[in-house]
Amino acid sequence: MTEAIDILNSHNIRPSVQRIAILKYLLEHRIHPTVDDIYLALNPTMPTLSKTTVYNVLRNLVENGAVLALTIDEKNVRYDADISSHAHFRCQSCGELYDLKQPTMSDENTPGFEIENVHVYYWGKCPKCMKK
Repeated sequence: MTEAIDILNSHNIRPSVQRIAILKYLLEHRIHPTVDDIYLALNPTMPTLSKTTVYNVLRNLVENGAVLALTIDEKNVRYDADISSHAHFRCQSCGELYDLKQPTMSDENTPGFEIENVHVYYWGKCPKCMKK
């Protein structure tokens, strides 16, 4: 729980029970969950939690740079607590999302530009599905 509180404080987000619980879930479940995934996982222990609250907390976390919003899936936005520079791979067979290392872009590759955010998405088949 202290990791979640530290992250919230470092991004100038006031810790609340809901913010801590949602960020803690993201930190402990690196599955790139959707709003529905988070809501369904937390609702049994937080029955007063609404889906609207989950949306609002996630929007706040994304806007303040504490969490990434991934639009790799055309149906749902997924969320990632790993804000380091990395790419994502979506298996077109099983639908799982995976983190991939990403080559970093340097100023030499982008002269005159100030890059603030990069999203790299790959699609294909994961190793598990290729074995089937």
